[in-house]
Amino acid sequence: MARHGLHRRPRPAGPRRKALLLGVLGVTVATGLLVTTVPLLAADDLAVRASADTTATAVPQDGDNSAKSTLATCPARCDGNPRGAREAVLAFTVGDLPANAVNVRATLRVYAWQQFAATVTAHASSLDARAERPTPVPAGARLDSVAGVAQGFNEWDVSGLVRGNGSWTVALAQAGLDTRIYWASSEHRDPDLRPRLLLSYDLGTRPSSTLTSPASPASPSAAPTTTAGRPTASPTRSTPSPTPSAPSNRCGQVSEKLVPSCGAWWGMYTPASAAAGWDHGRAVAEVEAHVGRTFDIVHRYHDFSNTGSNGAFPDAYEQRQLREGRLLFFAWESRIFSAGAVLTWRDVYSGRYDATIDAVAGRIRAADVPVFLGFDHEPEDEPVKGSDADFVRAWRHVHDRFAAAGADNAVWVWTMMGWSGHHHRYAGLYPGDRYVDWVAYDPYNFHVCNGSTVWKSPSTMVGSFYRWLDEHGIGAGKPRMLAEFGTNFDAADPAAKRRWFEEFPAALKAHPKIKAAIYFNSAGMTTRSSSCDMTMNHDAAALAGFTRAGQDAYLRQPTGGTR
Repeated sequence: MARHGLHRRPRPAGPRRKALLLGVLGVTVATGLLVTTVPLLAADDLAVRASADTTATAVPQDGDNSAKSTLATCPARCDGNPRGAREAVLAFTVGDLPANAVNVRATLRVYAWQQFAATVTAHASSLDARAERPTPVPAGARLDSVAGVAQGFNEWDVSGLVRGNGSWTVALAQAGLDTRIYWASSEHRDPDLRPRLLLSYDLGTRPSSTLTSPASPASPSAAPTTTAGRPTASPTRSTPSPTPSAPSNRCGQVSEKLVPSCGAWWGMYTPASAAAGWDHGRAVAEVEAHVGRTFDIVHRYHDFSNTGSNGAFPDAYEQRQLREGRLLFFAWESRIFSAGAVLTWRDVYSGRYDATIDAVAGRIRAADVPVFLGFDHEPEDEPVKGSDADFVRAWRHVHDRFAAAGADNAVWVWTMMGWSGHHHRYAGLYPGDRYVDWVAYDPYNFHVCNGSTVWKSPSTMVGSFYRWLDEHGIGAGKPRMLAEFGTNFDAADPAAKRRWFEEFPAALKAHPKIKAAIYFNSAGMTTRSSSCDMTMNHDAAALAGFTRAGQDAYLRQPTGGTR
């Protein structure tokens, strides 16, 4: 989740879940039958927006329950009124749970602007959340309580009510404080503050009597040597030569669209600094020296200025990285970084920036090797740039100008956030199979960096959008990429981040359509603190885990260079 290398505001996360063992084979001797245990596939969260909400109260006119940006709670005696009770009533329509979803967990998240010494209890409710000022009714089944309202999102476990697809209504009742507490409603102007119902679940699959063996991983290659400093003349290019067809089962082959025949590419985004003279080559080389290998892919963010390292790409650092055998991924943003200017997609497809597009296409063509190129990653988080249809039109315009310029070595990567709150938009944001070569998304294990306590395993983090793509057929048959991924650490478990990295290769092997994974080694828009640091090298244990992940044979492509 990044804007030219910066995280967006982290999205709400759901209940913590543990990895589950897949494909366990059991034998029942007593009955003489061969039995297979039904495997459970860990799934990620669905974020469901409130279909309606209101404030229930006997007060005839108090402003709390019209269509506005807040809900209110208050006990029976409220602000001096002995009959001033208020309850926040929220309705949700759940319809996206798979038919084989089991162990459904539901968490209600509602935002408060201040901290209060009050207890707020979630109950099942029979009220109509679409009604204006409905009269409170006796509380339904108690679901969960928050003892002490926190500033920010508060969470209630409502799994006792929400058991699957259907319509569900929850009321929040307040005790212990006789003044109103205000909560963000579904009409609030900031969509990130609106109420959400977060659903997590497992998938039960049909029993099978056959266990399949995983594909053989790529063989490891020799450890690399790394260089740093400003670009100079370099050795002969060692970028792997693509084969003209789809990769075969023989490891070491790469298709013309940069798909490895087995395993996955291992990549890195790490920012340069002013203190190091904005030396982008040195920034990558230093991380490579720490982890003892060269990265397959180097990821950079560029703008539409067409000048300097921001806009005139590939720059000298990237040209050197190409000559040394790395693959490059250019994330091209319709912005001007230095001026803080945001372009609209209409600006792009109107022809206003055709000279810039043509200049970049010329430089990409001159590179004379395949490179990854993405236009405006995470467009679903760019409302000021235009509509989803505008994005598609701008993407196709850029793609078509590259084609006209003969820059057919550009490999087009369509990158989404992959957040379930935007699932309904992705079909409308997809430019079409003719315009896309890879499908990418940006999953993160933010843990407490986003105010939640959720810890997502690598498989859970990767799996949600992966399965959604499978179910909805967008980009069917195309390779997938984690264009950004990252994890926080767990202050209560200092070894958790190391283990998370060590488990990551297994998560990729369990999701074989993912053919590239790129770590976003930056705090981005998160804030480093005693409980939040998204970098892979913030301590020795994390670095050791990341190093071990990069040594896995699945991530060591035998395609030349110094990997």
